[in-house]
Amino acid sequence: MNLWLWILLACVVAFLTKLAGYLVPARWMDNPRMSRVAGTLTIGLLASLTAVNTFASGQELALDARIVALAAAAVALLLRAPFLVVVLAGAVGAALARLAGMP
Repeated sequence: MNLWLWILLACVVAFLTKLAGYLVPARWMDNPRMSRVAGTLTIGLLASLTAVNTFASGQELALDARIVALAAAAVALLLRAPFLVVVLAGAVGAALARLAGMP
């Protein structure tokens, strides 16, 4: 199939998924258990995405400047820095690691 057809299909699926969210009855979302599950799933998905993007390169394990960036951002988070400072700490950490010769 053509690449653009796959992209269009992905857009339609994303739109229909979002539309399905509007069709969920409001009383289901008022349940405290549903709020807890939704919050936990969001945190878990974000953590797994962060881990995959930090430690993987294709099908291999990658140990490079991204680990230093993640560690610098984690330290900034532990110090309760604002979000922009956390992002800048990660960027500076990665830049310093690459400057030191880390791939």
